[in-house]
Amino acid sequence: MLKIGFVGGGKMAQALAKGFIKAGLTKGEMIVASCLPSDKLSIKEMEAIGSKAVFTNAEVARHGDVLVIAVKPQAMKVVLPELKESMADGKKLLLSIAMGVSLGTLEKNLPSGTPVVRVMPNIPVVVGQGATVFVRGSHASQEHTEITRRLFSAVGLCEEVAESMMNPITALAGSGPAYVYMMIEALADGAVKMGLPRDLSYKLASQTVLGAGKMVMETNIHPGVLKDDVSSPAGSTITAIHALERNGFRGSLIEAIEAATMRCEDFKPYD
Repeated sequence: MLKIGFVGGGKMAQALAKGFIKAGLTKGEMIVASCLPSDKLSIKEMEAIGSKAVFTNAEVARHGDVLVIAVKPQAMKVVLPELKESMADGKKLLLSIAMGVSLGTLEKNLPSGTPVVRVMPNIPVVVGQGATVFVRGSHASQEHTEITRRLFSAVGLCEEVAESMMNPITALAGSGPAYVYMMIEALADGAVKMGLPRDLSYKLASQTVLGAGKMVMETNIHPGVLKDDVSSPAGSTITAIHALERNGFRGSLIEAIEAATMRCEDFKPYD
């Protein structure tokens, strides 16, 4: 089992820790997370799973076989020098989920030879249904890659990608849940307008999105074909699709991915 240190003990760290424990990859007592003394909720949540909350990143760095940097990107200018000082041997596997901080930046600001993997999970890891991608650094071995894959497969889908793909993946999978939440809300609003109760509308809309996603994943059938299968001639579905197209439904989503990707490319928290 792995000793894991979390630099940052917020919601993402808590979700990952719970997922790793549930998958049998570690135990609560083998996890340490750094938290701000004022962040009573995070401290309580980490202690609830049997883990130890500490108040310095140096203590986390000395603890784990695997270190997970789970802080906001803007904090990296403080975090990386602290880790560099505490990780003198450069042998611990470091997984960074800080958005916009490249492998080159990570490796340059850590002890020489540190195995680094840049990871991008999304918020549904909280319910074990995340979409995670990772990029291995120049000192990360196949063993490090397999450790990363095992850890993040415990909380959903996990795929290795090229670093050049990270910005559009962030726009799609990282920001994507927000687009889906908006769609669920809008679907429910439409149903309420047409007479359905609010609670039932949210349940049906949410389950419909969940079920449609599983259909695409598990059947491996192109989504356009699945769409055609429920679009009867002169029926309600094709009429609704026409209304969506008339209002730029697909074009809006394509533009959203493009806009988010451009924003990611402009976002350079370590400059």
